[in-house]
Amino acid sequence: MKKKTISKIVLIAIIVLTVVLYFAIPSFNATMNNFVSKLGSLNLESVIELIRGYGAYAAVVSFFLMILQSILSPIPALLITLSNAAVFGWWKGALLSFWSSMVGAALCFYIARTLGRDVVEKITTKTGLAKVDEFFERYGKNSILICRLLPFVSFDIVSYAAGLTPIKFWDFFIATGLGQLPATIVYSYLGNLAGSTKTIFISIVCVVALSALVYMIGKIYNDKKKANKSN
Repeated sequence: MKKKTISKIVLIAIIVLTVVLYFAIPSFNATMNNFVSKLGSLNLESVIELIRGYGAYAAVVSFFLMILQSILSPIPALLITLSNAAVFGWWKGALLSFWSSMVGAALCFYIARTLGRDVVEKITTKTGLAKVDEFFERYGKNSILICRLLPFVSFDIVSYAAGLTPIKFWDFFIATGLGQLPATIVYSYLGNLAGSTKTIFISIVCVVALSALVYMIGKIYNDKKKANKSN
């Protein structure tokens, strides 16, 4: 039996098991609904309260929430990153957010690589996936790093889209880490600024502006590279 076939069977088995648990166990059903509801509310205080409420298991719950939001694109990971910093402190929160988002990215990549585009389009959107496809067509292997540096490009859709390309997993994983680390550190530090909503908002705007600059520099570099090849 081929490796991809085995992977597909394992993945489908996990999905089926999760669905069975969701409908068969009321407490599991209620917990999952609560998680999705809190994340979907886009309320920072609610997410902080949710994570903090699990006490000694708060880090485990946060890790799971990051993976959950990765699969249920396009719920923003920013809420969890800011919440982790508020609950655990900026550097511990940053480590937790970074590694949980990396696992989430790997899982999205694995799902796309195993189940294909039809499934990915149902999880995400055709429009969102098409926009990310344009990045891959334009920047090739550099797309992962560039997209990770742009907060207005969905982290999860990029992971799914990468799984649909021939890119090797470790190239994807390393580029994701390099692109994700700066944003995680910045947002974690901001999340640690207790009650400073105005400061957080202004800083996020600055991060977006800097990211737009990175995007423009990447575009100029790529255009020049193409021009040199054509000459």
